[in-house]
Amino acid sequence: MVRTILAALAAVLLVCAGTAPGRTTAQQDDFDPVTVERLDKTINEIMERADIPGVNIGLWIPGRGTYVKSFGVSDQASGTPMKSDLHMRIGSLTKTFTITGVLQLVDRGKVGLDDPIAEYVAGVPEGDRITLRELAGMRSGLFDYSEDNSWMRSLLADPQRTWTPRQLLDYAFAHPLNFPPGTKWEYSNTNTILLGLVIEKVTGQPLGAYLEQQVYEPLKLAGTSFPTNNAMPDPYAQGYTDFTEDGTVAEATNWNPSWAWAAGAMISDLNDLHTWVPALADGRLLAPETQKQRLAFRPIGYPDVSYGLGIMRVNDWIGHNGDLPGYETLAVQLPSRRATLVILINSDVNYKGDSLSTTLGRAVTSIVTPDHVFDLPAEAQAKKSSPPPSSP
Repeated sequence: MVRTILAALAAVLLVCAGTAPGRTTAQQDDFDPVTVERLDKTINEIMERADIPGVNIGLWIPGRGTYVKSFGVSDQASGTPMKSDLHMRIGSLTKTFTITGVLQLVDRGKVGLDDPIAEYVAGVPEGDRITLRELAGMRSGLFDYSEDNSWMRSLLADPQRTWTPRQLLDYAFAHPLNFPPGTKWEYSNTNTILLGLVIEKVTGQPLGAYLEQQVYEPLKLAGTSFPTNNAMPDPYAQGYTDFTEDGTVAEATNWNPSWAWAAGAMISDLNDLHTWVPALADGRLLAPETQKQRLAFRPIGYPDVSYGLGIMRVNDWIGHNGDLPGYETLAVQLPSRRATLVILINSDVNYKGDSLSTTLGRAVTSIVTPDHVFDLPAEAQAKKSSPPPSSP
């Protein structure tokens, strides 16, 4: 579920009021009028077909222009228009922050990428063979706790429950490894939970406090946070999901994200992600050699898709996506053009088997970079699990 993406020119976000019944709230356009018209039309059409409540989108391409707009509504009940400064949950984009934190510890000589996880966390199956590099690269073989039916039933029964990392790991470790460490790629939230525990073990700090000091503050990410409860900071967009016991759409805004922790609990906004994506791509918080290792992309079994250390590459766009009940995010950069794309959606109700972020990302890049279309195959996307049967 949580699966659940970077150097660009800084742009000033100019917020303007939009028309309540329309799908678009204009901010700043300096792409050519034809491109703007195509983008507006395409995004509105997709939102209509996929019944997407609201979208914040930013596209920055040096030498071509800036496209920053809010579409639709932030609250379906009130009809309040979406605005670019609203906070949303960013799901698996959290992994890029957590793994940056680990790589900073590598730079400081506190950990080694080829250290076994057993040096830092006890009780991990095959922990003496699984390395931090394999965890960051999704090659550990560890079962993903968020695919466990018993865990899923517990989440759906009480979305407000607070989960500890160890409780999540207990669900994962009840299953055998899916494959020998290092032999395959498979997305698993368990990997990043363990890396969050490594940070806490080595630094003696809570993960959120460490990321605030070492990542948010150096980049001045004022709208980004690692929640310790279910509250959303003001202002925020309501989030809508069909990940419910009966499949009906419900508000998931205040579901407790502790179950995603280091793998997907974070909150951010459009402006901060516009800053974060280039920093992720150019490695400004890391030593050059460490960044080189992060960007050592390896095939994962799908054409034009590869994965590094907590970062993916899709037809040369690099970054990550995120999917959490109520919200989807895409944050990527095309380094050859220094193009940055950020999409924030207040729904995770998939459309024709595609995540909403991939559907919009594909459509936008088809217009602005037709030779580099962000097209993440459905099989390689974060799997949107169906609720399990109510009986054990």
